[in-house]
Amino acid sequence: MTQPRIICIVYCLLLGICSFAQGKTLIVAQNGKADFTSIQAAINSLPDSSATPRIIYIRQGNYREKIFITKHNIILRGESRENTKIIQSIARDEWRCDHADDWGVATLNLNGNDITLENLTVANDYGFTQKEPRTVACKSDSTGKKVVTNGSHQMALRGMNSTRLRAINCRFIAYAGDTVSPWNLNGGMFYFRDCIMEGGVDFYCPRGWAYAENCSFYANTGTAAIWHDGSTNPDYKTVLKNCTFDGYTGFRLGRFHKDAQFFLVGCRFSKNMADEDIYWVAASNNKLQWGRRVYYQNCHRQGEDYAWFKDNLATASGSPSAKQINAQWVFLNKWNPEKNL
Repeated sequence: MTQPRIICIVYCLLLGICSFAQGKTLIVAQNGKADFTSIQAAINSLPDSSATPRIIYIRQGNYREKIFITKHNIILRGESRENTKIIQSIARDEWRCDHADDWGVATLNLNGNDITLENLTVANDYGFTQKEPRTVACKSDSTGKKVVTNGSHQMALRGMNSTRLRAINCRFIAYAGDTVSPWNLNGGMFYFRDCIMEGGVDFYCPRGWAYAENCSFYANTGTAAIWHDGSTNPDYKTVLKNCTFDGYTGFRLGRFHKDAQFFLVGCRFSKNMADEDIYWVAASNNKLQWGRRVYYQNCHRQGEDYAWFKDNLATASGSPSAKQINAQWVFLNKWNPEKNL
């Protein structure tokens, strides 16, 4: 091997952007010294699908882009979580005045499969920058207008029909609700590791199968931090393992409107958490097919524990042990998101 080739490989390995087996890594940088200056342009340059992952390496900077991914097998890899930021300002209430669905409601909009996010911050900063209510023209409202507040839903990530989503060492930020919304009740599988999530009501709200490990959650406002919908499959579940929870004084842990299944294992709660269990929002159209399914194991709160999160894992279907509960267990061995981590 020639000396220039060796130098190139060493340099590439040090930067963490090599992908010799998977083809060329596309590089995005705002200063123009790269393949693209825009993340979306790099995505658009790729074929719709591939048998192997396509890596887009994003150098540090604030990318004020709304991202759409409809292609499959893509890795968005930031240079660093704290300094590689994708930012938009979007209020869902305003967006839906002129749009029939949520496609485009978030900073990062996903409708592709096998998507990996690494070392990125994805932010919807509407609630942080827009403090006062605004009255906007609204075709979908009978009055023709709507008042939009900084407490309305603000999505950093919205998944449509995507499945097999991985987020590793990422930060997802919004002021208000539904910050992280991977919503696919047809086989959706979502994996989060070493991530930070922040928002308002139901700001982490997966549907289908979801697994989060070593993640931190912070509630700015709202009636619950986490949420789950598993209403189309009795096995759907959301698992939070070795995660931490904090927020405003009196923040509530979680809730659900339809059939859901929560597993919290080895989690830690701040003293600010309210003395209220994950609760069901009862309504005439909210019928539970499989009963209440909320399970805890080895969870503790700063200061003192509350009785409602005492160990009850043995009462879950199959009586799994804490050791059994890992990503492959959640995804029924259909997918191993930890491969090649």
